[in-house]
Amino acid sequence: MTRAARWEHFDHSADIGVRGVGPTKEAAFEQIALALTATITDPAVVRPNVAVEILCEAPSDELLVVDWLNALVYEMATRHMLFSVFTVILEDSRLTGTAWGEPVDIGRHAPAVEVKGATYTALRVAQDPDGAWVAECVVDV
Repeated sequence: MTRAARWEHFDHSADIGVRGVGPTKEAAFEQIALALTATITDPAVVRPNVAVEILCEAPSDELLVVDWLNALVYEMATRHMLFSVFTVILEDSRLTGTAWGEPVDIGRHAPAVEVKGATYTALRVAQDPDGAWVAECVVDV
């Protein structure tokens, strides 16, 4: 039985662990991106008005999830945006993603922290025995 897609945080000293779980590897990558947003604000208050395309390539799934999250952090910082809807297509060592969001509204989004980047700490992309895919790592805040 495959579990439904979801995101969650896990404890890790001063930083924050992010985890995405889904029935496919792509869904796990989408959910970990949502967990990244949730470290900053409630994703439900971020309107998916503007699409931003993101392309990444890496030699392993683990490095690809770090590149994906760091690309999102870069786009959030340079565009002054937050994202709440994500789609991911994985082909070999490439990720083609789209993040939908909107410019930061301090009053409405009330950002809690600034994410500096994804790290290699607690980095894992794997399929669990129940068939669910898990993508996780610690983000520096």
